[in-house]
Amino acid sequence: MQIHVVQTGQSLFDIARIYNTTVGAISGANELPNPNNLVVGQAMVIPIVGSFYWVQSGDSLYSIARKFGINYQTLARVNGIQPTRPLTVGFKLYIPPQPKRSAETNAYVEPTGGRVAPELEQSARTAAPHLTYLAPFSFQIQRDGTLKEPPLNNFRTIASNSGAILLMAVTNLENGQFSTELGRIILTNPQLQDTLLNNIIATAKRLNFKDIHFDMEHLPRELRENYNAFLRKAKARLSAQGFLMSTALAPKTSATQAGEWYEAHDYRAHGQISDFVVIMTYEWGYSGGPAMPVSPLPQVRQVIEYALTEMPASKIMMGQNLYGYDWTLPFVPGSTARAVSPQQAIMLAADNNVPISYDTRAQAPHFDYTASNGKRHTVWFEDARSIQAKFNLIKELGLRGISYWKLGISFPQNWLLIEDNFNVVKR
Repeated sequence: MQIHVVQTGQSLFDIARIYNTTVGAISGANELPNPNNLVVGQAMVIPIVGSFYWVQSGDSLYSIARKFGINYQTLARVNGIQPTRPLTVGFKLYIPPQPKRSAETNAYVEPTGGRVAPELEQSARTAAPHLTYLAPFSFQIQRDGTLKEPPLNNFRTIASNSGAILLMAVTNLENGQFSTELGRIILTNPQLQDTLLNNIIATAKRLNFKDIHFDMEHLPRELRENYNAFLRKAKARLSAQGFLMSTALAPKTSATQAGEWYEAHDYRAHGQISDFVVIMTYEWGYSGGPAMPVSPLPQVRQVIEYALTEMPASKIMMGQNLYGYDWTLPFVPGSTARAVSPQQAIMLAADNNVPISYDTRAQAPHFDYTASNGKRHTVWFEDARSIQAKFNLIKELGLRGISYWKLGISFPQNWLLIEDNFNVVKR
């Protein structure tokens, strides 16, 4: 599989010739929204076996082989050249596919308005073959220990048909917000906890969920040990019934990080208690804040490297956004950026005839444009390059896998690259 970045003057036909493939194969794999109006800087996945590399200044066969994790003599043999042959800049080398490691994947799917839209169900159907877990969001805790269930429609059948298992996301959401008071009511009342766990177990058995996933947020520091104690109780009850148990964690960089979203999330305790955790490594750039990458790689790395001091890599699922944002400039506090899919971002760039740039430090694409009303905009989003950078980090640090927030957003390159990088675990 090859990632290609469109250069000035290139057409889809030109790109197909470079890789000895067809326009239809490239357009279909990427579900290109702009096949006849490619954007300079647009990244696409070329569906070929292996990849190609063009020699750059300072390269040697040995350094290239190290870059791709292959023996240099093997690389020479595959390309029909002598291992000692000097390489000229621009020489085209074929890189054979490398062995893949196993990884687990999860994706949340969030019905809105009390219904599952057909497009959302289709998104789950498309993604499920690439998933270990499918997580309808969410089962909301009620103040009496009962659960408010989300609409499920055909999610159970979709998961079953593709070998994914259902992950039951249990939250302290109330009236659309994570509720500190609801968290306090549950986490300080052992009788209510028992009622809640009874209801979770009965619901999970009835609906065939296999993992119980606690996503309790906006809890104050004084509930930290209460939350830990509840998770220990839940783990004992759930394990006895044959369920996995996982938790969601805010993106911390130290055990003492202050803030209402962080202080009650004890990385060490969650790592000890849970079968795995999902760390929400996204939303640095968010709808209510100034324009910046949603999940810049240095910040993601910092969070994961801290997590590795508290728990084993085999328990860490790295969170990943499937969306970007379109901000109106200048940023005004209280304003809201518009969420866009990678495909929508590409069309915005194409419609406004602006190139896509790539921030190599953040590992994120972005562009600016001026709307018809004269307002300036900045868009940060995800593409094949940014997602490959995250996959490289997962492999480098030996993590359990990746968890996506959330389905319903078109990003076909992501699923192509998942299969190219990993053997997705099916439980």
